[in-house]
Amino acid sequence: MKKHLIIFGTLLILSMAMIPAGFQTTLDATTPIATLLFDLGEPKPEHLIENPSAEEILRGEEIVKLGRTMAPDGSQSSYVSKYYTCTSCHNVVREDPDLTVVDQDARLDYAMTNNIAYLQGSTFWGMVNRETWYNDDYVLKYGDLVRKAEKSLEESVHLCATVCAQGRPLEDWEMQSVLAYFWSLQMKIGDLNLSDSEKKQLAGTTLTDAEKIALIKSEYLQKSPATFVDPPDNKRKGYPYEGDPKLGKGIYELGCQHCHRPEGESDVVFDNSNLTYKWLKRHIPDNSELSIYEIIRKGTYAEYGHKEYMPHYTQEKMSDQQLEHLRAFIEHPEDAN
Repeated sequence: MKKHLIIFGTLLILSMAMIPAGFQTTLDATTPIATLLFDLGEPKPEHLIENPSAEEILRGEEIVKLGRTMAPDGSQSSYVSKYYTCTSCHNVVREDPDLTVVDQDARLDYAMTNNIAYLQGSTFWGMVNRETWYNDDYVLKYGDLVRKAEKSLEESVHLCATVCAQGRPLEDWEMQSVLAYFWSLQMKIGDLNLSDSEKKQLAGTTLTDAEKIALIKSEYLQKSPATFVDPPDNKRKGYPYEGDPKLGKGIYELGCQHCHRPEGESDVVFDNSNLTYKWLKRHIPDNSELSIYEIIRKGTYAEYGHKEYMPHYTQEKMSDQQLEHLRAFIEHPEDAN
């Protein structure tokens, strides 16, 4: 009996030694990526909201989608912005089939297939899993205005509310609620394109914890790249690409008409009439914001109280080729059917 106990104890010690240190999370499709990373030793971010209540998440969702909500004391909060909600420029669902690359064509196809708005801002889905915000050319152009926001999700929300949305600062409970809602949109293991071999590596002992963290992070972008580009030198010729009216129709309906609709954020309504198409076509060569090239590449200035403010599209959010798709649709809408 004593011999059997010794053998059993030895086997138990050996089996325990095979379990990766700190790795306690069950690995399945519904496992949050952040939970797995934390178990592997990844430091927790400052924007982490642990165990948010259903009420906090609901308040955050209403602030994001409606602009205000019921405060914890039961009173109705004021609108964060008189002009915009967060979803004026940001989706709250997945936008990209492949999370490891910037692929505008794949993103547009995904948007058209799933009827998702094609917007200037990055989606809030997976926002908490990123490590930086307001990246690249935003920092180069705006400097100190965005420097704190670049590495802080909370500061990014504050900047977006007060400057981009021309609104007011969020109260502490509102910020807590918005972050709680963002955590409800975090990525799961099933969202990653992990191979069976990689799943085995994550569940096994051949990789160190640091290597497992690196493997997980290689499956999605840690930031949303941002490159500012200029309109073409010759707007009559446009960019050197051939446009597809069918794809341009998708951009027009999911992008332009997201805001340029009746009761939309813009007072300028783009309907599906030939009159609208002719107006847009006539202004294509203009050196003003009436040109699709100028307005999409430069936007308009975010001056408080000026409702007609439009954020521009970075190269990553609308490629030069896609702008030619839009132009092709405006010039030949009959070819999009």
